[in-house]
Amino acid sequence: MGVYVVALAIVGALALISGDLSAMLRLTLVPEMDESLAVTWRSVVILGLVGAMWAWALWQGLRGPLVGPPFEMDRDTARLRIALYVAAASWLIYPLVTSWSWWMSLLDAAVMLAVVWLYHPVLTRGLKHGDHMRSFGVVAYGSVAVSEVLDWLGMPVGDFLVLVGGVAGLLWTVLILRAQRNDGRWQTSTVAYGIAALVLMLTSSLLDRLLEGVGNVPGTVSAVAGALSLIWLTRSAHDLANPRHEATVPPAPLTAQP
Repeated sequence: MGVYVVALAIVGALALISGDLSAMLRLTLVPEMDESLAVTWRSVVILGLVGAMWAWALWQGLRGPLVGPPFEMDRDTARLRIALYVAAASWLIYPLVTSWSWWMSLLDAAVMLAVVWLYHPVLTRGLKHGDHMRSFGVVAYGSVAVSEVLDWLGMPVGDFLVLVGGVAGLLWTVLILRAQRNDGRWQTSTVAYGIAALVLMLTSSLLDRLLEGVGNVPGTVSAVAGALSLIWLTRSAHDLANPRHEATVPPAPLTAQP
């Protein structure tokens, strides 16, 4: 995390000197803005705040779970935990590439499909609508994979497929957050990060337009939502180290003996 903070400070200073924000935009995962827009101290400060959010996300991931001695996990829980860590680690690839490409979307969809599939046996013990939850997740991230393949082949991607995938992704996320809240292993703060990421993602277009006039850097809200999603993924994996808090049943009263 310290290396990232130092790198962010250096590229911020270079942006003010050279008038080029490309390195800072890549480091904060903010889509490149219009080249005709002037670089100002406001835009650098805004990107610095976004970078601080990513630094916090890195800290949340690197610190590990805040629990006592680890307990023995079952195989399904261990597999889900690994999948969540892989999904979080995949975010580290994105600042290294020059632009978002089809294979990145395909990689993200494949990793999240594994997370969707492995969540099912861990959460559906006594969970209502567990099969619907997995179906929504498969449709959501499967449609992303299909869209990217069709686009790569030069075939048109219909708006209906994008709409169905978006609605299914929203339903899956809501059901997962509800299941985490009702489960005994995930902390309330972990669920709160997931809810905040979802709300920002849904309102990112509106908020980006409102903030665009402040620092001339569109896409900052989406980047913050991405950082919150990363925190949710890593903390969801961390909290699986917590034992499930089952409701205790009081012992039956002793019968009176003559």
